[in-house]
Amino acid sequence: MTRRGRIRVGLPLAVLIAVAAPSAPAQEAEGRLDLAVCAPTNEGFSLSSTNPYFPMEVGSEWVLEGGDERVVVTVLDETETVAGVTTRVVEEREFEDGELKEVSRNFFAQASDGTVCYFGEDVDNYKDGVVVSHESEWRADNPGSRPGIIMPGDPRPGLKFVMEVAPGAAGDEGEIVEVGETITVPAGTFTGAIRLEEFDPQDDEREDKVYAKGVGILIDEDLELVSHR
Repeated sequence: MTRRGRIRVGLPLAVLIAVAAPSAPAQEAEGRLDLAVCAPTNEGFSLSSTNPYFPMEVGSEWVLEGGDERVVVTVLDETETVAGVTTRVVEEREFEDGELKEVSRNFFAQASDGTVCYFGEDVDNYKDGVVVSHESEWRADNPGSRPGIIMPGDPRPGLKFVMEVAPGAAGDEGEIVEVGETITVPAGTFTGAIRLEEFDPQDDEREDKVYAKGVGILIDEDLELVSHR
């Protein structure tokens, strides 16, 4: 789901994701969310999202554009079982100069506290209309991998969380840096938005994402929302 994660190779995150009891609620240590909230052995996962910043209603679509890039995000009427958890499939199609570059199928489920958990993605990378690789795909049931957090249930400034736990494939983290912003993009003006930064802990280069209540993604680095349904 993260564009950074598909072009940067992560390293093991063992020092960040020490195993907690599977039934433990989300806790914080020095402002970091505990990944135990997304443990596959937990109960109460849902295909529907009540998290206002990350809606998952089937048929919803977001179109983001910037420069010669265009990304179409669609919540599919499909599910995928990953690590024993039934997840909702959210498809991303990325275009450059009108040419399809990548299709990813991302797997999400909401935990009982409203945290949206990220269980991985299948990736097809295209060149001249042909699939040439599956670089950066990962699943939480692969050896050494675990579900990450794509959106906290209670986002607050300074809150940090691990988004992808896939040694050798993806390892981005996130930090909430602003809450309550008013943001204008081609699709309109939205209040109560939150801004988070994604970063690879190996280089700490950061990229912005902005989400609005009841809408979802507004900005993905240099891409802005142009339409939503």
